Amino acid sequence: MRLSLHKVLSLFNRCFALDKPHHVQWMLTRRCNYRCKSCDVWREPKFCEELSTEKVKVGLDILRKMGVIEIVLSGGNPLLREDIGEIIDYASRFFITTVYDNGSQAARKIDALRNADFVAISFDTLDEKKYDYLKGVHGAWKNALDAIQTLRSEGITVGVSPTISQLNLHEILDFTEHFNGKDIPVLYCLYQHDSIEEPMFHIGERNEELEIKDKEAFAKICDALIEKKSEGQEILITKKMLNALKELYLNGRRTWECKALQSFFTIDPSGNVAGCHLQKPVATIFDLPHLWNSESFERLRKTYQACTKCSYMCYLFYSIHANVSGNIEIIKDQWQNAKKLLAS
Repeated sequence: MRLSLHKVLSLFNRCFALDKPHHVQWMLTRRCNYRCKSCDVWREPKFCEELSTEKVKVGLDILRKMGVIEIVLSGGNPLLREDIGEIIDYASRFFITTVYDNGSQAARKIDALRNADFVAISFDTLDEKKYDYLKGVHGAWKNALDAIQTLRSEGITVGVSPTISQLNLHEILDFTEHFNGKDIPVLYCLYQHDSIEEPMFHIGERNEELEIKDKEAFAKICDALIEKKSEGQEILITKKMLNALKELYLNGRRTWECKALQSFFTIDPSGNVAGCHLQKPVATIFDLPHLWNSESFERLRKTYQACTKCSYMCYLFYSIHANVSGNIEIIKDQWQNAKKLLAS
């Protein structure tokens, strides 16, 4: 999808607005049809009240007025919502809109995805047997490859999103080379587990099989990815982020403060808002504009800044690249990929 001039100008203005939340992850549903080892969403009770299409649109209008630039639609699997096409069409008018799929639905929802700016297919390994094991579904590997090929043939911008864990750690570089050779960008996730009791949106308990134990090997991967970026490969992670991860895994030192409820926040299927999915809800999307500059939110931000409970990749990224200066860093680092998006 080619970005319209109106959308580009609007995004540009919001990108340089001070003291605004620029990034939002909206978990549209808890429904999921896979049984992934890295995630327990499918183990939770299936019923969860979801906002109607119209209420989601009202929420998106609120986010635009608040200055949000980018929205990630996830779940569960957001493509299991019957109205997902209408939601994507509306979101893509105002935001850089990324949609996640586990590889099972995208090929069936081509029309719904046409206006998405980026579709991220969860794809962890080139080993078919291992992939089906990680997803808990026979045939998942073939489904994901079919989705990637179908989206590309339809002109939809698609990338692969591997969750780096101990099980695929030593194949990540070959994995990256494989997809870069096909001109398919790689958007990395990092295996994590929920470390706070009663989070807003429970994702997963600790899985010893997946937890990264070979920390020196992970640090070497970070160095190798930095080198690949210098060679111009399509790697959707910044050098600053890779250096921060390397420092965390080698020395246990966090070079950032969490910017939850400042640079980013999350929304659950019912419209509840929290700094991140690990924290308890502090508002609804409809109350948020009135609370954003309140004293209570300022106290929460100070609490979140001191939090060291997780290293979820998305939260690290928007903490390391927070506010206007962070947006400029992302643009500079990802300029080649941004040009492709503008021209696609």
